[in-house]
Amino acid sequence: MLKSVNRVVLALAGLVLLVVGGAVLATGLGWSAPSWWPWDGRHDVLLSTADRLRWRDEGWWWPAVIAALAVVVLLALWWLLAQLRRSRLSEVLVDSGDGDGARLRGRALEGVLASEAEALPGVDRAHVSLTGRRTAPEARIGLLLEAHAQPAAALAELTGEALEHARASAGLAALPAEVRLRAVKHRAQRVS
Repeated sequence: MLKSVNRVVLALAGLVLLVVGGAVLATGLGWSAPSWWPWDGRHDVLLSTADRLRWRDEGWWWPAVIAALAVVVLLALWWLLAQLRRSRLSEVLVDSGDGDGARLRGRALEGVLASEAEALPGVDRAHVSLTGRRTAPEARIGLLLEAHAQPAAALAELTGEALEHARASAGLAALPAEVRLRAVKHRAQRVS
C-alpha cells in the first residue's frame, strides 16, 4: 500500500507543480493566460501588498494558518516514518521453554524455507520474505514452477513439508503464508 500512496502523492504533486509552473512561465513570457488565471500581466506580482495584509487582522487567520501547517508537518512525519519502517522481519522470537526464549534471525529462516521449497519436485526457484510481528510471523513465498509442474501438487507439498517444518522448528503455533505461483517461460515444443 505504501508504494501506491507514494506514487499517487508524487503524481499529484508533480501535476500541480507542472500546471502552476507552466502557467506562471507562460504569463511571464507574455503569452495569453486563461480567463481563470489570476495574473495576466508580465509585470504582475504573485502576492500584492493588499493580498498579503488582507487577513492579518482577522481573529481566525493565525490559528487557521498554524493548524494547517501542523497538519502538513504531521503528515510529512507520518510519511517519513512509513518510509523508514522495515517491511521484512529481522528476527523471530522462539519459545525455548525456559521462559527467556531465543531469537532466530529472520534471514536464516527465510533461507532455509527457500532452500527447502526449491528442493520440492517441480519448483525451479523460490523467494521467501517474512513479515508480521516477532511472535507471529507471516511468510510471503514466490515459487517459480517448472514447465511440467502441477501447481496444486507443488502447493500441497510446500504447505505440508516446507512450511510445516519451518513452523515446527521455530516453535510457532501457526505460520500463515501467501504463496504466489509463476511458471517458467519456455518455448513451445513441436509435435510431429
